[in-house]
Amino acid sequence: MTKEQVKEKEKQLLEITGTFCAQKLNDEYFALCEKLIKKMGRKRDVPFTRGKLEIWAAAVVHAIGSINFLFDRSFEPYISSKEMNEYFRTKGTTVSNKARAIKDMFDLWYYSPEFSTGAMQENSPFNNMVMVDGMILPLNNLPENMQQMVLRARAEGKDIEFTTEYEDQ
Repeated sequence: MTKEQVKEKEKQLLEITGTFCAQKLNDEYFALCEKLIKKMGRKRDVPFTRGKLEIWAAAVVHAIGSINFLFDRSFEPYISSKEMNEYFRTKGTTVSNKARAIKDMFDLWYYSPEFSTGAMQENSPFNNMVMVDGMILPLNNLPENMQQMVLRARAEGKDIEFTTEYEDQ
């Protein structure tokens, strides 16, 4: 498939997910889906060049949704996976399998910084944790100046970890 053909499929996939997100979810979900689709489009072996675009669209929404608790009634926005599959006219198992492949491809998990909604990022339990000598510790266990270093780094979209060095005596 040529680059132009891949870009055309990407554009169609963005239109399908964009329409779904506008009707059923929100702009934030579309932005995350768009980011994921574009990242998929940059892969050497672009996954959505094979198969039905509706299945890929549902799989992208499912992958983003599953790490952001989209299918949990206690979160907003909410949609059931059944309703999502009815919209796309897809089978749940097929979509779930493709979503799993996408999540594995990009190592997506709950609270993945790149693909989490703003609410998920704010409520992440990892916000109050820091790595010190390979161990995860509560941020408030560090001295105040080190806590501030972590918070500044994270505000810039970076992360930080600490290694202690011991002197031989």
